[in-house]
Amino acid sequence: MELSSAPARMPVNVEWPLNIPSHRSLGSLWRPVSLRHFVVKVHSRCNLACDYCYLYEMGDQSWRAASKAMSPEVADRTALRIGEHARARHLETVTVIVHGGEPMLAGVQLIRRLAEGVRRAVPSYTAVSLAMQTNGLLLDDASLDALHALGISVGVSLDGDETANDRHRRRADGRGSHADVAAAIAKLRDPSRPGLYGGLLCTIDLANDPVEVYEALLAHAPPTIDFLLPHGSWDEPPPSRDADAAVTPYGDWLAAAFDRWYDVEESETSVRLFRDTVALVLGGSGTSEQLGPGPATVVVVDTDGMIEQVDTLKSVYDGAAATGMSITSHSFDDALRHPSLAVRQLGVAGLGVTCRSCRVREVCGGGYFAHRYRSGVGFGEPSVYCPDLIRFIEHVRGRVAASVAAAKSLGDQA
Repeated sequence: MELSSAPARMPVNVEWPLNIPSHRSLGSLWRPVSLRHFVVKVHSRCNLACDYCYLYEMGDQSWRAASKAMSPEVADRTALRIGEHARARHLETVTVIVHGGEPMLAGVQLIRRLAEGVRRAVPSYTAVSLAMQTNGLLLDDASLDALHALGISVGVSLDGDETANDRHRRRADGRGSHADVAAAIAKLRDPSRPGLYGGLLCTIDLANDPVEVYEALLAHAPPTIDFLLPHGSWDEPPPSRDADAAVTPYGDWLAAAFDRWYDVEESETSVRLFRDTVALVLGGSGTSEQLGPGPATVVVVDTDGMIEQVDTLKSVYDGAAATGMSITSHSFDDALRHPSLAVRQLGVAGLGVTCRSCRVREVCGGGYFAHRYRSGVGFGEPSVYCPDLIRFIEHVRGRVAASVAAAKSLGDQA
């Protein structure tokens, strides 16, 4: 199989994010960490028009030039590159996330080709975890049966009840999506397809009550919930986040939702952001790039085979996610040497001066990489959510410390 070399669709920013002139200057700080999470964009368009979408509504508009759907040939080459990386790095596990746009627009046949191709390409000692993130509108019994047979875990984006969700997650004609998504989730929960339901992804909106949002999501019995902060930077702060103010609206929102989740005798569901924060407060590690200083292990393959940084960087500026590399001519080991990925693997050493001296740095890790950007400075700033993150982390730290003290007291009395 031969593919023509895919040209870069835009100028690629090759400046080092922290003004480090070269890899050599990193000395012993930088050792490439294997990529383990491969986000594969099988379709670049969407059947919703969410007004907060980082892909279509923010700094990078490269989606306009991208191939609408990934070709079978690019899917095959992507699978081979994943297998090549797994073999070269002797990986025990890899995770492939089928993504978009809306991935179901690509059709189940292409998704099946990618999934089966990855499983064939990796060595026998590498376990493959397959997941998909979707808005849910195209899920029906036939597609769910096919996804279940492929062993793909399906996560759905939902922002709460009908009022909360339909404020932003609407069709192009203005119609809301909640009713149809809720119906799709009901099918997804069918016990005849165990393991298919991956959970719910919710973008925070301060207009929505945190407890009401959590309970609305809980009504769909998700195995896990993931709360996301709306994307923004120091140049373009997120809604109601005054970049220069010490107010903490998002920290307050998260603290209230955390208390509702934490204050139950028996766990109702797992909330990844909350679970990770507790783990980090106790000296453990997180499982995502939202928090924690752990090395980034995520890479993106776009519909045309271009290898990109984590795609939420598209919220910042044109070309922020671009590497100039493609699966036609580059390996994922080549991608590991890209400046932005190298910096995202440096841990605390990759943070700016302010973050390195912060009391919550081992929990916060500087916050999400895309949220640190300021033009003229790069990604060496604290997160634009810095006050909110400190507020939330200190709240969790206090709650966990109180729980540990109470448990110790009971143990002493026993």
